[in-house]
Amino acid sequence: MYQYLLSVGIMSEPTIRFTLHGRYLLTGKLVSGSQFVEAHLGHVRWRGEMYQQLEFVPTDDSCTFTLHDVTIGVGFHWERREDQVFRGGLRLIVEQTTIAGLPVKHDNITAVNIVGIEDYLTSVISSEMSATSSMELLKAHAVTSRSWVLSPIMRKVRNTEKMHGINTGNRRIVWYERDSHNHFDVCADDHCQRYQGITRVSAAEENVRKAIEATWGEVLCDRNGDVCDARFYKCCGGRTELFENAWADTHYHYLESVEDAPSAGERAFCDTQDKRILAQVLNGYDRETADFYTWQVQYSVEELSEIVRDKLGLDFGTIVDIRPLRRGPSGRIYEMELVGSLCSMIIGKELEIRRVLSRSHLYSSAFGVERTATGFVFHGRGWGHGVGLCQIGAAVMAERGYDYRSILFHYFKGATLKTNLGAGETSN
Repeated sequence: MYQYLLSVGIMSEPTIRFTLHGRYLLTGKLVSGSQFVEAHLGHVRWRGEMYQQLEFVPTDDSCTFTLHDVTIGVGFHWERREDQVFRGGLRLIVEQTTIAGLPVKHDNITAVNIVGIEDYLTSVISSEMSATSSMELLKAHAVTSRSWVLSPIMRKVRNTEKMHGINTGNRRIVWYERDSHNHFDVCADDHCQRYQGITRVSAAEENVRKAIEATWGEVLCDRNGDVCDARFYKCCGGRTELFENAWADTHYHYLESVEDAPSAGERAFCDTQDKRILAQVLNGYDRETADFYTWQVQYSVEELSEIVRDKLGLDFGTIVDIRPLRRGPSGRIYEMELVGSLCSMIIGKELEIRRVLSRSHLYSSAFGVERTATGFVFHGRGWGHGVGLCQIGAAVMAERGYDYRSILFHYFKGATLKTNLGAGETSN
């Protein structure tokens, strides 16, 4: 079956170590074994020679390659390095580092995996969740992830800037786009979709591949027949959020705010501490986070003032107040006023709020602010932006017998399912 080829940016460093398992072709020559490349004068230096780029093409399906010391969870509390194994081709390019749009002196080599979309999805599902999850959950995630990655490609959307919005004076309303890469389709970290090759796939690959094959080519589409920009995250905290409160001021009819429950007033699907269900959704390092449905973070005034100064590069003096100005239907703040003894600033949207008020990121922006004698306490709900599919809620729905179509139509109201972009469709 045909697979659309994706280019996935895995890592970007001044030097990269990698190992080719099997025989790879490079401009007609066979290469295998341990390799080392470094950025030098705007080129890739390999084995003493300079190249504009290198592309290693596998000679058969058994070939894999290992990238060593890949950083995952960049900027989040689970950030760490690990070796990762991939199928497909490996492209090495030089990307010049920029600050404020201007080039700086050093370059990085970026490792790009060239891989078929269905093989890519096999990894995404295993990287985002456990590969041993229930089949209906795996199917729902396969369709969601496939729709997400194909949406900008099919619409031929390519943003060239990572950060968008207003950042002038005392107003900073910004958001970070997922389709902001110039030299590849998507990146491998949480900024796009977690993609960690076959590092976490092998133990239950057959189960994941069955879900991929059962939904092969199937995508969510809007009422105009365009592929949905289907987003997902860990836990909504009881209600999902609107797209426009997290990203651009665009309303999508299939991303309405929905109560994450069988019916109004009932307990939310994602309100669970069932370790067996959570083990399906959360990988080992994700289970280090136990308080995801409701959570609490406490800061002294001095600590929060220091965090804000470090994150924004601006001295607010002493933080004296945090004022939520606008909340979405899920309770997530998408505009707040940060008041200091020296200056004040209005900040949004939700990810920027989470970034500015934490050493890494707050779990979500759905929190209330309690002022204490010595500092601030945030009482929060949910984990992630809250737009689209709630992974933990979907896992509970699958456990209760909902099929993948029912799960998708619960979170994406008014969407339809189409195979091969027009070969067939199912609507809710």
